[in-house]
Amino acid sequence: MAIIEVKELSKVFKIKKREPGFVGALKGLFSNVYEEKKAVDNISFNIDEGEIVGYIGPNGAGKSTTIKILVGILTPTFGQVEVKGIIPYNNRQENARNIGVVFGQRTQLWWDIPVSETLDLLRHMYKVPLDVYKKNLELFTDILGIDKFIHTPVRQLSLGQRMRADICAALLHNPPIVYLDEPTIGLDVVVKENIRTFIKEINRQRKTTVLLTTHDVSDIEKLCSRVMVIDKGQIMYDGSLELLKREYEEDGKMTVVLDNPVEKTEELEKMGIEDLNIDGNRIAFKYNQKKILPIDIINYLMTEYKIIDFKIEEPEIEDVIRNIYLKRKRMAG
Repeated sequence: MAIIEVKELSKVFKIKKREPGFVGALKGLFSNVYEEKKAVDNISFNIDEGEIVGYIGPNGAGKSTTIKILVGILTPTFGQVEVKGIIPYNNRQENARNIGVVFGQRTQLWWDIPVSETLDLLRHMYKVPLDVYKKNLELFTDILGIDKFIHTPVRQLSLGQRMRADICAALLHNPPIVYLDEPTIGLDVVVKENIRTFIKEINRQRKTTVLLTTHDVSDIEKLCSRVMVIDKGQIMYDGSLELLKREYEEDGKMTVVLDNPVEKTEELEKMGIEDLNIDGNRIAFKYNQKKILPIDIINYLMTEYKIIDFKIEEPEIEDVIRNIYLKRKRMAG
């Protein structure tokens, strides 16, 4: 059942044009000329309850604009949006009870007071029962270690501590939907892993729906089964992560250990093998998966050698996404 429904959504910003220099500044005082920029261009999607969806794309693609419309900060130019049956920008207070939001570059914490007092204020604002509040603090402590800095003023927290506190604040009232905009930006490996573990646990325990925007592809691979790729305001792909890899991956990588050193490479090169690296009886290479299957390579090698071991490497999600953008550029050009 869809908990977020977006239909033919567009957001157009009017940007005032001004000629450069002093003359341009003077002209701008007496005339207003605007140009339109489409941040989101006629996109549609549904997100079901309990999904963790990655929403990815380059800077300026339209990710944050979409999130701000779903949160209720922005009103769309065209289209329809419903979040748990509510139009967010028409019913902001009611929508706020159903959502938690974390913007990696901003904080909702009060700067000069300890984290504990911020959480207590939010408890009263959202009317969180005391038993639920205590249970949530236990969970925040178990996975995110918030007890180590809960009495520290926010301004004295490290980036990783502040981000963990922000996530706790966003989830204090048990919202059914959480929007995470770059939640692991600038964090070290350990803190990132703690945050990912926490998101997975909240999703498992409460069936919390998560829409995640990130430039960290590890977040996508470790958290999301579904991804939406947006570029220039348009959704280019919406589906499973595995299907995305299969659809857009081109170069596969394989390493094979043989019983004898490789002497003949002509046949391998004819098959379309690239970047062949030979180290005694170990060979590593790339191959275009649109032209040749790995089983064909293995079958050929088995006719010439005895295979001791082999490894086929999964495509890197960065390479897959890069292929999407390159294909889009080639089609546009």
